[in-house]
Amino acid sequence: MNEVATPRISRRRAVLIVVAGLAVAGALIGAMWAWIVPPINGVVALTRSGERVRAYLGNEADHFFIGAFLIVGMLSALAVVAAVLVWQWRAHRGPVMVAALSIGAAVAAAAAAGAGAVLVHWRYGTIDVAAAPISPEHRVHYVTEAPAVFFGHSPLQMAMTILFPAAAAAVVYALIAASTSRDDLGAWPPVEEPPPATDRTRTAADAPPVSPSSPSR
Repeated sequence: MNEVATPRISRRRAVLIVVAGLAVAGALIGAMWAWIVPPINGVVALTRSGERVRAYLGNEADHFFIGAFLIVGMLSALAVVAAVLVWQWRAHRGPVMVAALSIGAAVAAAAAAGAGAVLVHWRYGTIDVAAAPISPEHRVHYVTEAPAVFFGHSPLQMAMTILFPAAAAAVVYALIAASTSRDDLGAWPPVEEPPPATDRTRTAADAPPVSPSSPSR
């Protein structure tokens, strides 16, 4: 028997709580990412022909990939934890909460990317190659560049970064739901399942058809 209690919060309000909570968590992840992500160290140099060029020291260019991978990993961990927590809200289990979880994870990714990008550029600034203090006497100027929140600048790459946590959250929630024995997932309103049929509870309608007897001669 489904013993879930009547929810005190409406389903619409539950959806808003999930989306808003994930948005706030995403902004916090963006702030945390901006604090721990490694910057990219490079130089602005003046060539013998008088041209200004920008280069990276050693393997510092790899930090562009590390920064984007780090924020995706943090958002994926948030998606998994959020899916498990939302599943514990038993009264509201179902497709509506899956949609709320997916939308909330996408909003969290957008909030994390926005907050992270703003904070790292505020922390490290923007490199202006034309204004770098280099001259024929001082040909090299060391700079520190802010890491990137996306793997690239194309719309597809940005969309994949935002939608990946939403897909991860939906998959985790679906896997948990698939392991539940009840068709109603134990949510509200309860749907009572009929008891299994036995020999004593069978009715005439459940009995197999009887072929008519052949007429006697």
